[in-house]
Amino acid sequence: MSDNNKPYVIGLDLGGTNSVFGIVDANANVIAETSVKTRGHNDDAQQYVDDCVVELRKIIDQVGGLQKIRAMGIGAPNGNYYTGCIEFAPNLVWAHKIVPLAKMFSDALEGLPVALTNDANAAAIGEMTYGAARGMKNFIMITLGTGVGSGIVVNGQMVYGCDGMAGELGHVIVEKDGRDCGCGRKGCLETYCSATGITRTAREVLETTNKPTILRDIPIDQVDGLAITQAARKGDAVALEIFEFTGRKLGEACANFACFNSPEAFIFFGGLSKAGDLIMDPIKRAYDENVLKIYQGKAKMLVSQLDDAKAAVLGASALGWEIAPE
Repeated sequence: MSDNNKPYVIGLDLGGTNSVFGIVDANANVIAETSVKTRGHNDDAQQYVDDCVVELRKIIDQVGGLQKIRAMGIGAPNGNYYTGCIEFAPNLVWAHKIVPLAKMFSDALEGLPVALTNDANAAAIGEMTYGAARGMKNFIMITLGTGVGSGIVVNGQMVYGCDGMAGELGHVIVEKDGRDCGCGRKGCLETYCSATGITRTAREVLETTNKPTILRDIPIDQVDGLAITQAARKGDAVALEIFEFTGRKLGEACANFACFNSPEAFIFFGGLSKAGDLIMDPIKRAYDENVLKIYQGKAKMLVSQLDDAKAAVLGASALGWEIAPE
């Protein structure tokens, strides 16, 4: 990282809604940022890359051009570290197949080295380097965004598995024959505990019961995580019930996850985690009630203190230093 001729790397946090780019120096300073909507682009992966590169070149020019960039790292849903591909990402309309995204960006950026990993893995790397997981060697990062992602660190190393696709805890089935999931299965954790999952819960309650709630003052298609959080903070019983249900599902799942890596901590990241005690208290209660006795009282339940986009961008950028250290 001492080459002053190429002092920067690019990090891309590719989310289901927004794609955030940052140009990062060796001291983890984000020098320039831009973003592109992930959806649209005629639902075509090549068009997505082309549109991104148009915006990306604007901030590349701000730092002196592509000759100043050493490499690029991408954190993306269903990203495979080994192949550089996004594989069958349920929340990306242009990635319902295998998309060689690292190569596509490399080709569009004149052969720049590009590496890719799962978006939750990138967030975990960012947290381990700069945030609440500093010094930890065993933890699980749970990202609560459009979907539910996870990054698993065991003995100080990211878990990738034999094919690069390990750690899809959002697609563990938590309800037999439950809600349809974009992955094609039923009852996955993310159908209950993501931002879209909590919205589904709210709409089910509103449509199937007559319980009084201030959420009924909002058009049902506008009831989202923010509206539910605001209602809960006002003491709305239905909103609090929705958080209790969501947190319980997540706490029970974490009690199961503890069995395979005995984590020092679960770190929650993303929009839904910003609800604070509304979501964390039921998670903790359900975890404590269901975790195996040998793991009781060991794992901390933490909310990431890093800015969502910054942590993921920094984590993705760390891949750039990894593939092009000198």
